[in-house]
Amino acid sequence: MSLPSTVQAPRPELLHRCPGGLAPGGPEPVVVGHRGACGYRPEHTLASYALAARMGADYVSVDLVVTADEQLVARHESELSSSTDVARRHELADLRRVRHLDGYAVQGWFADDLTLDQLRRLRAVERYPHLRHGSVLYDGLLDVPTLEEVLQLRAALVGQLGRALGLVLAVRCPDRRQVTTTWRLLQRHDLDRPDGPVMLAAESLTVLEALRAEGARLPLAWRALAGECEPTDLRRAAAVAQVVATDKQVVMPRRLDGRLGEPTGWVERAHRLGLAVHAWTFRADNVHLPTDLQIGNDPSRLGHGAREMRRFARAGVDGWATDHADRGVLARRSDEHPAVGGA
Repeated sequence: MSLPSTVQAPRPELLHRCPGGLAPGGPEPVVVGHRGACGYRPEHTLASYALAARMGADYVSVDLVVTADEQLVARHESELSSSTDVARRHELADLRRVRHLDGYAVQGWFADDLTLDQLRRLRAVERYPHLRHGSVLYDGLLDVPTLEEVLQLRAALVGQLGRALGLVLAVRCPDRRQVTTTWRLLQRHDLDRPDGPVMLAAESLTVLEALRAEGARLPLAWRALAGECEPTDLRRAAAVAQVVATDKQVVMPRRLDGRLGEPTGWVERAHRLGLAVHAWTFRADNVHLPTDLQIGNDPSRLGHGAREMRRFARAGVDGWATDHADRGVLARRSDEHPAVGGA
């Protein structure tokens, strides 16, 4: 994907500038467009990433899976039926199979059974069609992008917007070799920089430690699951990573009545070790919000998503990953403009 002739090539200092959010206690939280702006466009498409950036996101999070011919493409998980039209592709019917993942039998089509050429024939679809009615209008119109195309889009957007834009890349593959392959590709793009705009994220601390041992210089993020947030894990993460990204329930769990509870103090513990905290995932649809922040009874209606993020900002988080990047930007501005904090 080449830059359109109307787009000014980005200045090198902008192309390599970090959007922030790598140090604890920064002046304001960074907004991470979760899978792009997937509250409004099918997830992990170039259209979703571009919309998040234009809404003001500082970073866009991109999950990566590998194809049968070892190409990296943007999908949240290897199974493709929830986010593409693969089930309607009769020529791929014989590739449907059952795998055991995390103790569950999963039936479907898997990215590593398809070549890149086969996967490029697929089109993205909305994962939550019962909630995100506007996004359904884009079903069948958008491709599954490669990592190379995502990197080219980021460069184009930096040129268009005239500001820094980062990526948070997470390789959804247990093979450490694929994580190393991603890092090598970033090196070729001159993005292996300690204060650069691209961050590699992994759930495995062992993978992050191996990357540092191999000489990786770029920022790393440990994606901590709820049961892995003990002090020993945090200390180990602090030795190799700048950011710990965790489920927001670890930071501020909900009460039994569904209302938002009180901070646990976990952010302070991470900050004392020098780790910035990014919480996930903030969604403004009523069905995903605490009961005290919903508006009306329609589960698909957008409620007080920005207000929820403001509560987490007061709890000290340094960034939030959100499906609704516009609400994340409004939440960050609400101290200056209190009226928008109720969005």
